Amino acid sequence: MTEMTTDSPAPTARAELLARLARPITYDLAVIGGGATGLGVALDAAARGFSVVLVESDDFAKGTSSRATKLVHGGVRYLAQGNIALVREALHERTTLLRNAPHLAQPLPFVMPSYHLWETPFYGIGLKMYDALAGEAGLGATEFMGRARTLHCLPTARAEGLKGGVKYWDGQFDDARLALALARTAAAKGALLVNYCPARELLHEGGKVVGLVCEDAEGGQRFTLRARAVVNATGVWVDALRQQDAEALGKPVRPMVAPSQGVHIVVDRDFLPSDHALLVPKTADGRVLFAVPWLGKLILGTTDSPRQDLAREPQAFREEVDFILNESAKYLRRAPRAEDVRSIWVGLRPLVRPPDDEGGNTKALSREHTVLASRSGLVTVTGGKWTTYRAMAEDVLAKCFDEGLLPARPAGATVQLRLVGAPATPVRHRIYEGQGWHSYGSEAAAVQALPGAQAWLAEGLSEAMVRFAVRCEYARTVEDVLARRCRLLFLDARLAARLAPRVAEILQEEGQNDPGLPGFLALTQQYLQLPV
Repeated sequence: MTEMTTDSPAPTARAELLARLARPITYDLAVIGGGATGLGVALDAAARGFSVVLVESDDFAKGTSSRATKLVHGGVRYLAQGNIALVREALHERTTLLRNAPHLAQPLPFVMPSYHLWETPFYGIGLKMYDALAGEAGLGATEFMGRARTLHCLPTARAEGLKGGVKYWDGQFDDARLALALARTAAAKGALLVNYCPARELLHEGGKVVGLVCEDAEGGQRFTLRARAVVNATGVWVDALRQQDAEALGKPVRPMVAPSQGVHIVVDRDFLPSDHALLVPKTADGRVLFAVPWLGKLILGTTDSPRQDLAREPQAFREEVDFILNESAKYLRRAPRAEDVRSIWVGLRPLVRPPDDEGGNTKALSREHTVLASRSGLVTVTGGKWTTYRAMAEDVLAKCFDEGLLPARPAGATVQLRLVGAPATPVRHRIYEGQGWHSYGSEAAAVQALPGAQAWLAEGLSEAMVRFAVRCEYARTVEDVLARRCRLLFLDARLAARLAPRVAEILQEEGQNDPGLPGFLALTQQYLQLPV
C-alpha cells in the first residue's frame, strides 16, 4: 500500500466545507459523531473508496475522546476478569496504532510496586500472560524487580514496606490530537468532515433511514444530507438518536448505554519525576489507580462512577477527588494535596447495558463495543475504548455490508495506513516529556514556516501553532486550540486562562469573528474547581 504524502497540509476553511456540504449528492455513508469511533469509521470507509460525510455537533473529540487516561493498552484488568479475546484484540490494535501514528503514540513502561510479598509473583505471572498474548507485538518483557530497582524506576514511591515490583510495557498517546489526525487523514482520502454542525433530525422514507438534516452551529444554515447508510457514533449520547429513529417507526427502544464517569487529576511531574508510570491494580474499593507522566505533567486517576445525566462538561464528585488524592498518598512519598491540582477533567464512558440491567455497578458492565442496526437501517455503535477504534470501525462497516446498505469491500485498508504527520524516520522524543514541534511529525516544517514560529506563548505553544490550528486543523474557538490542538487546559488551567486573550486575538486575525473567549475563561475555572 502506498503511504500518503503529508508535507503539504490541506486547509480546512469553514466556508469551503459548508459549500461542499450544500452540494446535492447522495453519499455512501453519513456518520454522526466526531469522536474516536465516528472518525475511525469515516477513515476506514474513505480508505475503502466510499464517499463519506461526517458531522459533529461540537468540536472533534470534544466529549469522551479527549478525556481518556492517555493509554494505548491491552487492558491488564480485563485479563484479570478473564476476557482473553478483548485483551488479545486490544494488544493487536495497540501495535497498529503505535506504528501508524508514532508522533502521537509511543511505548511506556509501567511499574506495579509490591508492599506484600505475594504481590510480585501474583501480578508478575499475570503480566507474563499479557506478554504471551501480545506475542511478537509485545513492547518489552515483563520484569520482576527488587526493592532497589523499583525505587530507581519510581524514585518518589513510598519506600516504607516496599518489597519490590513488576515492570511491564503498554503504550501512551495524545488522544485529542490523534482524533484530529484521524479526521485529517479521512479528509485526505476524500471524506467531508464538519465540526460544529449538529444533526437535527434523521430522514426516513418508506420506513428506512435515508439521511439526515444538520445545521451549521455558527451561521444557522441547514443542510439535507442523503446517504445509503447512516451511522450513529455519538458515544454516550447514542440513545437520543436511537429514540428519534424508533419514534419515526412507532416503536420505542430501551436505552443501551449506562454512562460511567472517570475523573483525572493533573499535578506537577515532581510528584513522580520518572519516565515510568505507576499502576496500582487494586485499590481500597477494587479500582485501578494510575500515576502517568504525560506532556510534562502527571495524571492521577481514574474513577468509575455511575452517572445518570449526560453533561457535555461533567463535574467531578467530591468523593472521587478525595479517593484519588487519598489513594495516591498511600503510594507516593509526597502526596499531592488539593492546592497542588493543576487541572481536573472528567470523561463519560459509554458502557453497554445488558438487556436485564437495572443500573448501579458500572465496573461490572462490558468494556466491549456493540454494533447494531435498527429496523430502519440506522447503524449504531457504542462502547469500546480508544485502543480498539480501528477494529470497531471495521465491525461497523461489516454491519453495513450485512444489512445490505453498502456493497462489501475487503477489510484491512487502515492496517498499514499511516496517519497525517507520521514521520518516515523513527521518533526519538517521548510524549511524557512535554508538548512541542514533535507532535506535528512530518508537518513540523510547515508549521514552523507560519508567522510567529518563535513567538512562544508558553513552553510548547507558539503563535504559529495557533495559526496552523485555524488554517489546517478545523479549530474555531479558543477552547479548540487550548484544549484539543494543544492540551494546555488539561495540563494547567490557570496558565490556559492567562494565554486565552492572546489566542483569541490570533483567531480574530485569522478571520474568526467570535473565538468564544468568555466561555473559555469560565471553563478554565471549572477545570480548577474542587467539588465541595
